[in-house]
Amino acid sequence: MQQRVICFVDGFNLYHAIDKLNEPYLKWVNLKCLASVFIRPKSQRLIDVYYFSAYANWLPESKKRHLQYVKALTSAGVKLVMGRFKSKNKKCPKCKTTWNGHEEKETDVNIALALLNLAYKNEYDHACLISNDSDLAPAIHMVRENFPNKEFTTIVPPHYFHSNELIKASTGKAKIKIYHLKECLFSKNIVDVGGNIVATCPKEYIPPKI
Repeated sequence: MQQRVICFVDGFNLYHAIDKLNEPYLKWVNLKCLASVFIRPKSQRLIDVYYFSAYANWLPESKKRHLQYVKALTSAGVKLVMGRFKSKNKKCPKCKTTWNGHEEKETDVNIALALLNLAYKNEYDHACLISNDSDLAPAIHMVRENFPNKEFTTIVPPHYFHSNELIKASTGKAKIKIYHLKECLFSKNIVDVGGNIVATCPKEYIPPKI
């Protein structure tokens, strides 16, 4: 009997990891395809992929790109859980200059709640977590304490190292390679079953050969 696998994607963790690669087109990645890379077809089947993120409303161009990406993900069957940014005053400890910054809120809480909720509903046997955020380790520990048979694979984004806390909490680990991203890019235009374009790759994310 195949294990039911759900993949939980920490959107900002993955985004910032890819951003450090200085290859913007890799951000146009199909998360359903990427999650499938880490599935063992003979013993597992991918049930769902959840994407956790938030819109940077104060950055209009960034938000436009994000909206197109979310439309592409939705067309691939990825489920969205959106958090928010909170305005926060920041201060330079050296020069004492202050400015209004933004802090992403809710993503780690939303992921933790989803891990627990779907475990209690018995919707997965194996969870894949794309993140290296150690704050998620307690949620995994809690699921495993209550459901010892459930397994977890921590998948670290490119350019990042594994979190020791997540490794200790999980039953397996993996790493996203650059070639995984290249093999899982969306096409330039995403069309629905009727042939209508539902999402278009932002010009900043167009791969060199498209």
